[in-house]
Amino acid sequence: MGQGAVGQGAVGPAGALGLAGVLSLAGVLAGDSGAQPAGTPLPLDPPGKDALSHGRGLDCWEVRKHNSSEWCRFVRSNPDCRLEGGFLDYLEGVFCIFPPRLLPLAVTLYVLWLLYLFIILSVTAEKFFCPNLSAISTNLKLSHNVAGVTFLAFGNGAPDVFSAVVAFSNPRTAGLAIGAIFGAGVFVTTVVAGGIALVKPFTAASRPFLRDVIFYMVAVFLTFVVLYFGRITLGEALGYLGLYVFYVFTVVLCTWIHRRQRGEGLPPPGHWEPEMPTDAEEQESLGTNSGDYGEEYRPLLPSRETSLRILRAALSPLDYLKWRRKPWYWRLFKVLKVPVELVLLLTVPVVDPDKDDLNWKRPLNCLHVLTSPLLCILTLKSGAYGLYQIQGVFPVWGLVTLVGSILAIIIFITTSNEEPPKYHCVFAFLGFLASAMWINAAATELVNILRTLGVVFQLSNTVLGLTLLAWGNSIGDTFSDLTMARQGYPRMAFSACFGGIIFNILVGVGLGCLLQMTSSQLVVKLEPDSLLVWILAGALGLSLVFSLVSVTAQCFQLGKAYGICLILYYLAFLCVALLTEFRVIRLSAG
Repeated sequence: MGQGAVGQGAVGPAGALGLAGVLSLAGVLAGDSGAQPAGTPLPLDPPGKDALSHGRGLDCWEVRKHNSSEWCRFVRSNPDCRLEGGFLDYLEGVFCIFPPRLLPLAVTLYVLWLLYLFIILSVTAEKFFCPNLSAISTNLKLSHNVAGVTFLAFGNGAPDVFSAVVAFSNPRTAGLAIGAIFGAGVFVTTVVAGGIALVKPFTAASRPFLRDVIFYMVAVFLTFVVLYFGRITLGEALGYLGLYVFYVFTVVLCTWIHRRQRGEGLPPPGHWEPEMPTDAEEQESLGTNSGDYGEEYRPLLPSRETSLRILRAALSPLDYLKWRRKPWYWRLFKVLKVPVELVLLLTVPVVDPDKDDLNWKRPLNCLHVLTSPLLCILTLKSGAYGLYQIQGVFPVWGLVTLVGSILAIIIFITTSNEEPPKYHCVFAFLGFLASAMWINAAATELVNILRTLGVVFQLSNTVLGLTLLAWGNSIGDTFSDLTMARQGYPRMAFSACFGGIIFNILVGVGLGCLLQMTSSQLVVKLEPDSLLVWILAGALGLSLVFSLVSVTAQCFQLGKAYGICLILYYLAFLCVALLTEFRVIRLSAG
């Protein structure tokens, strides 16, 4: 991989839903700049033109320093402005499609699309990715402790990890990954943990707290060392993943020792006990997933339904009886989620081991045999593999459609509506893969839009990562943990604050850098050229030290004073970070 600079990089904006077609057309009219090699100059450049007006060799962040009439030419001719991955060329849209006087409108639409991308990530992870991971862990007969720190952690941290992997894939967006991982860590360990203490003072579980904080401090120290030396080697990337494996082993061992001391009195927790509902819809039925719409209103006496009725019911993301008794804000949010849920229902199978029929929907699952593989190849590398033509004649997507259709017909003929087949567990793996591709595609667009906002507002990737990306990825954890605390489970919520982010930093950095290494390039370079990166790393380490010392000094009795201190600490950190970004605080020249 090339050089992963942490700091100001080229960024590409994201458009609103209604602009998707316009921006796609913009990418075509622009000559599909993303398909050209990174160093290839455009043939439209007339000889003798000043390289400054072309933007060749300049950081894309410099575009706003030029005259507005040169913005489009600068973006099209500058290799640093070409996006890696993604379906839409957002920089083309904001600087070429929209006239300069409509720049505020373009930014507004992009921000709305950014918020909608967070909704897509949330719905995909909560209702499709996590349930399939639960089914996989059940089929693999994993203990609940192992499943909790592996599959459940992966499900909860999927948006963060995928965002980090996507950001590390481009040298110009590595700052987003660092900012988001550290920023989310500071936010969760201060605002969320402090909010739990404010909502319901409690006594923290001593051994799990000490274990998680110590492991997290080791992970932060390892990342600090990596940033200091400016590169991650293959051994260090594997060390991140190895440390997480050791953490899983420690959790399992500690749990086993604790149970032996207690005489194995209590059964292990259920699949989703650590997780609480994150919205009003899920408050009523814990563990709700895509197959639960209308479950409570089905007739008590079973009846044989036709395949058409089963398909229609399975594809209905809206329960009309529930709709009528919900408040207006729930309805508004549901309207925003319905398009996403409908597309996901069409493309992602969900296996629910807690149901008698395992959520087997014969006509819909047969359709998934066709749509899920198509989704995977059309989202992988932004559809490059799916559109590839075999020997220049037959496209890959056509072959997948043909094979998927034959398999769907065979499954439909050899199964029944009432009983799932013996190989139904395969659909959990298919659903896991399809939902992961959805999350990866949304994360790619998310990173591109943040890169664009950085160019438009001349903000570094690091500050965008520690604010917008970190807040967006942490909002779900915030609501679920605070809800958990209000309902009487503050210890569980407090443990989730520290346990979940260990996965994010170790797997996010380790896997993100490992995937960028090749046989000829076994080092990923990171250049923290901004004071802000060191402030971010120091703030996270200091918050962990503060929690370790203060919680231990209070004999693990956490009250409102502790919560207020943590929230004030985060506000102070945010002020220092923003003052550093805007050059109010800076290192002296000497």
